[in-house]
Amino acid sequence: MKFIVSSSSLLKQLQNISGVLNSSNSLPILDHFLFEISENEVKVTASDLETTMMTIIKVDSKEEGTIAIPAKLLLDTLKSLPDQPLTFSIDLKTFAIEISSDYGKYKLSGQNAAEFPKTPQVEAPSKIEVAGELLFNAIEKTIFASGNDDLRPVMSGVFFQLSKDDLTFVATDAHKLVKYVRTDAKASKAASFIMPKKPLNLLKNILSSMDDNIQIEYNQTNASFSFENTQLICRLIDGKYPNYEAVIPKENPNKLTIDRSAFLGSIKRVGIFSSKTTHQVRLKMTGSELQISAEDVDFSNEAVERLTCQFEGEDMEIGFNSRFLIEMLSNLSTDEVNIAMSASNRAGILTPTTSENDDEQVLMLVMPVMLNS
Repeated sequence: MKFIVSSSSLLKQLQNISGVLNSSNSLPILDHFLFEISENEVKVTASDLETTMMTIIKVDSKEEGTIAIPAKLLLDTLKSLPDQPLTFSIDLKTFAIEISSDYGKYKLSGQNAAEFPKTPQVEAPSKIEVAGELLFNAIEKTIFASGNDDLRPVMSGVFFQLSKDDLTFVATDAHKLVKYVRTDAKASKAASFIMPKKPLNLLKNILSSMDDNIQIEYNQTNASFSFENTQLICRLIDGKYPNYEAVIPKENPNKLTIDRSAFLGSIKRVGIFSSKTTHQVRLKMTGSELQISAEDVDFSNEAVERLTCQFEGEDMEIGFNSRFLIEMLSNLSTDEVNIAMSASNRAGILTPTTSENDDEQVLMLVMPVMLNS
């Protein structure tokens, strides 16, 4: 069995789906790409049992057949070849593969495609179509706030909450929380599910360079994302997402408005001098001045900076983890940000002062680090 394909288009498509592959697999067959060859196209699948990605590539072929090809060996070969047509000759009895290029021939041994796990189907799904840009922004703005705690798997993903009015995406690790709402997309009926981090990162990487619409299908156990010639199917995280609305303080009379990039730069510099365990920076607000300070008592390191700001409310001091503030400020793109607070032991709420998009609302919450007076 033979097919001819452009080396660069094959490499590009395989790189898109190769992120699914784990460095160590319990099943050796999962170190392979499944190639399903039919007339003039090849469907290639990569899987780690939890997440499966498929892509369809145009080829020159008149025959049909399936084979599993070692993924790393194939990718390394393609990366080292300039763009040219490659001829794949496959012996379906011995699973021997020969690749012919302008330079010569390369032989490798494949595996029986029958050993490759069956692609999961999303049965009786609900469906929604969203713009690629919307999904990319939703993932980028939230995923950094999701947790890594194996004991609380529901917090290790992003919560998708679909309604007839809007789409809401939430991530939290109990120290920080991000809620991202889009009012320019709606679902026909209310639904919610928790997406794991790995497939979201795979989607984010691909969506950053395309603007197609994404077809999302989902049920209680799986979700599928289809666009262009690619499909991703993943198992959802089982469990009930915590009531995130309950932790967002409603009354926050103290309001700080400040230049985002100046504030971010200051936190980065002062944070270097903070304690290596708490990473605490102290914010002291009085009138139009914000004092940012940090100290590491163990090593007698300390730093202090002053910035001008707008502050409404009672003079106050509050401590935050500098790493969390840096992540949040880096994931906002507006010139100025607001931080609303009520007391030094209550969460602070970060929001952009203006929005680039009227259909978008971003709210970021960060828990305080207790001040040692």
